[in-house]
Amino acid sequence: MAANTFSAAFVRTSDGWSGAEVDLTGVEIVDDFGDAVTEALGLAGDELALLCVEVEDEWFAIARYRDDEEPRVFLSDAHAITSHQLGELFAEFAGVAPEKEGTELGVRPAGDFELLSDLGVSSEELLELSMEEGMLPADVVSVLAERLSFADELDRLR
Repeated sequence: MAANTFSAAFVRTSDGWSGAEVDLTGVEIVDDFGDAVTEALGLAGDELALLCVEVEDEWFAIARYRDDEEPRVFLSDAHAITSHQLGELFAEFAGVAPEKEGTELGVRPAGDFELLSDLGVSSEELLELSMEEGMLPADVVSVLAERLSFADELDRLR
């Protein structure tokens, strides 16, 4: 895994949010993300958990897990598929097909844009943040953490 990769998971409890760093070194398939989150947070039941991954200044992904619900993911830029092994997996998770020609320019978010809407971040806001000029992936994740009330936990882990 690249040296400039940060990954942490956050679980919502009755007391707020609790977080832990997540080691994604051994991740080979999409299901491994959920296993890593469960292990890092010690999940036991129907808790809501979010996995936040930032790769350098290139892209971020947020995966959402809850009990038996199908996991959901948002990928800030589908071009991640070409630059990183984790990017390939997140793109697969988000349902992005690899393109033969990588000539398309610009940021192209993918996945579930409604991922955080029931938590107070609309799809429009998520897309706007992801595509805002000059915003780095770490900045966007920080803004989202602030909006969802786990910024203190995120800062503690960084």
